[in-house]
Amino acid sequence: MIDTPPFLDTRRPDVPDMVVAGGIVPFHLARSPVRGRLIRLGALADALLSRHDNPKPVSEIAGQSLALVAGMASALKFQGSFSLQIKGDGPVSTLLADSTDRGDLRFFARLREDADRDALPEGAKAILGEGYLAFTVDQGPDMERHQGVVDLAGDNLSDMAMHYFRTSEQHDCWIKLFCAHTDNGWRAGALILERIAAEGGIDVLEQEDDAWETACTFAETLGEGEMFDEDLTSEDLIARLFGTLDVFSGTPRALAYGCRCSRARLASVLERFSEDDLDHMVENGAVTMNCEFCNTGFSFTRDELGERTT
Repeated sequence: MIDTPPFLDTRRPDVPDMVVAGGIVPFHLARSPVRGRLIRLGALADALLSRHDNPKPVSEIAGQSLALVAGMASALKFQGSFSLQIKGDGPVSTLLADSTDRGDLRFFARLREDADRDALPEGAKAILGEGYLAFTVDQGPDMERHQGVVDLAGDNLSDMAMHYFRTSEQHDCWIKLFCAHTDNGWRAGALILERIAAEGGIDVLEQEDDAWETACTFAETLGEGEMFDEDLTSEDLIARLFGTLDVFSGTPRALAYGCRCSRARLASVLERFSEDDLDHMVENGAVTMNCEFCNTGFSFTRDELGERTT
């Protein structure tokens, strides 16, 4: 069997080595219960989405999903990951996107075999159908995972995500997601606002209600043109949106191409198959496994996989 650890595995197929230095910019409003994050994947969106032969409507939702998990993972206070999983009865049966706390991103989408790739409906609701959305926080192998699950409710992925936070977390969260194929390739981004829990009397709560509603109203003015304007920095965009509300930008955080597959990792999966199953999987002298996240095939000779002992 292959016993090379992933970090020494030099036969990993070539994948993009790409980092967006300021992919996420956090910010907060002074004397206000509002904090937020502006997420812009830049060319990283194209690197991730273009590796998959997905129809345009599927890539649009996948790009929005990547921006969403990137923003949510940036709030983690520990080493781990944040993932979004959707299962529905629409043309796209499964969508999975995740990000580590370091900003390493990956995704895959699975279409039903009978889906008409050339005539998919527009919009998340039509493509995903009825089903569920799950957010999972993974704190590592020695810690229990936290997962919340809600039904798919809303016309778009932004509405579906906000429905989750209203019903599962009872937490005020405003989300606007973007993804489009531009002259520079695929681009994706998100603006996320969160309301911080406050303490105080009725007057204070009313003031903070007003501040939250004002911030959401200002955020709603963000359009696709500004989000994907590569001559407009994230800090300047945040100032343009919230400058009259005493906004302060924080330290930018990086995003990166983050598939974590390797020959050693996939070989460990093949170890679970029986001898007969492996023999039947051989084609042209090799067993090939495809990583759904980076759409890369890994080939193993039958001798590499060895024989089982009982």
